[in-house]
Amino acid sequence: MPAMIDISELVEAAGDAIVVSDAEGAIVVWNAAAERIFGFSHAEAIGRSLDLITPERQRQRHWDGYAKTMRTGVTRYGTEVLRVPAIHKDGRSLSIAFTVGLLHGPDGTVTGILAIIRDETKRWNDERQMRKRLTELESAVA
Repeated sequence: MPAMIDISELVEAAGDAIVVSDAEGAIVVWNAAAERIFGFSHAEAIGRSLDLITPERQRQRHWDGYAKTMRTGVTRYGTEVLRVPAIHKDGRSLSIAFTVGLLHGPDGTVTGILAIIRDETKRWNDERQMRKRLTELESAVA
């Protein structure tokens, strides 16, 4: 018989951030990778709004989508990767990519959202530099 897997150990061991928020958008799970990526400790994040990591200019759009997902129980980001800006505790901008899973109560209503998040800031900056360099080279040739 296979050994039982401790889900909390699995969440902590993950290399990507695992963040779970409740129906109101309060953080209820924040793993070690989330601490590393965003800079906030577990104690600083638990119970706080997702505004903690959402840039101010993106908040309205974020909350509109969050409310719609809570209301309808539908999201396309369970299979499609969403790439958005985020903010680190020190104020610097991050570029993150994530998918989500909807969590349901016994009656089937959506009770929260699980996000698996990867920091893609370096890749995004590298691509931006490459595009800039390509534009410069095309201008030089023209």
